Amino acid sequence: MEFRDSHALVTGAGQGIGAAVAGELARAGAAVTLVDVDADQAEKVASQLRWDGLRATARAADVSDSAAVETAIEAAETEFGPPGIVVNVAGVLHLGPVADFADSDWEHVFSVNTRGVFHTSRAAARRMIPHRRGVIITVGSNAARVPRAHMAAYAASKAAATMFTKCLGLELAPYGIRCNVVAPGSTDTAMQRAMKGDPIWGAPEMYRVGIPLGRIAEPADIADAVMFLASDRARHITLHDLYVDGGASL
Repeated sequence: MEFRDSHALVTGAGQGIGAAVAGELARAGAAVTLVDVDADQAEKVASQLRWDGLRATARAADVSDSAAVETAIEAAETEFGPPGIVVNVAGVLHLGPVADFADSDWEHVFSVNTRGVFHTSRAAARRMIPHRRGVIITVGSNAARVPRAHMAAYAASKAAATMFTKCLGLELAPYGIRCNVVAPGSTDTAMQRAMKGDPIWGAPEMYRVGIPLGRIAEPADIADAVMFLASDRARHITLHDLYVDGGASL
């Protein structure tokens, strides 16, 4: 029950990595607010956690909408108190070569992957500063460091979110608030499976050399890294970018 006195808020918690993170935090004792644009999916995950006797609630919000984020966090604060752990997981992916990439797809990727992190982290920071404690973790991507063909928008958005989180951590360090990044590689999620529709899928020479550990991650692998950084075991770690990719970023 490592987090029994904590309120954790997780975005993109309706499936995949976000659901895994929310579940692990709840099982470790935290009251968890699951935020997702898909209200039904978030409620489905939250209901299962409550069925298991854990504290969880779902809040619908599109993280690209700052007002919606504020409303969701205000409601969560009323129910469980100010969040002491915030995990930015919400993300979207559009694939395609830059020369043919649509403006709308570029805007969508950045609105969720970058502005969403800003909106959520800013709202969290405002509530953490008076208490002089808190943890903000952004789930980024190893694509933020390693170029990927047909993934320019996604990689750029994750690179921006990563640097934003580190800058935020520098500003919040005097208040005892830690900000870190967990950067997954290929992970068995709906987003990963959707990539198989891209014409360069199956041609690793285009964008990577492989995964030395010989497997793609499971959402639980990423959740374990988040749990460590959220815990007091990582009390002296901030501004860090932890790669959880089986060595693929070599």
